Amino acid sequence: MVEYDLVRNADDVAQILRLQRLNHRSAVDAATVQSQGYTTVRHQAETLAAMNRLYASVVARSGGQVVGYCLMMAQAFREQIPELVPMFRMLDGLQWREQPLAGNSRWFVMGQVCVAEGWRGQGLFDGMNQRLRDEYADEFDFTVTEVSQANPRSLRAHRRVGYQTMHRYADPQADEQWEVVAWDWRER
Repeated sequence: MVEYDLVRNADDVAQILRLQRLNHRSAVDAATVQSQGYTTVRHQAETLAAMNRLYASVVARSGGQVVGYCLMMAQAFREQIPELVPMFRMLDGLQWREQPLAGNSRWFVMGQVCVAEGWRGQGLFDGMNQRLRDEYADEFDFTVTEVSQANPRSLRAHRRVGYQTMHRYADPQADEQWEVVAWDWRER
């Protein structure tokens, strides 16, 4: 049985970091990248713990073990993860529903989602995203994230729960195409 909960302690953070490391693009083969997806950022333990003190992320647990996570990254952390600083700067130049993101405090970044091998295809992605919405819909109108087009499983999953593409761009340094997607919680 799977329980959707919030990050509660340092052990939850450590289990998230372990899943993140095991599923990082550098740790999985090309076939896994295409069929199962991957993570792109590795968080520092201190930063991830601080993110969860401000707003707890969602985890999927089974038997006390974290088998999935959906990170809540408030805009306050825009400068804390060097790899994501360019993303936040780019987001500042975008609009959602004809409203600029810059200066709008009613959105956050869904910082990363991952489901452990053996638990995929069982609805955890959807369940964690729904718990995230249930937890934060009173404080935020929508969430934004970016997904590599090289990660088709992730793109399909994001679209399935309600994310819509708001922007596409190329990262020439990484030779990668990205989609910025938003999930508007005001639409029921």
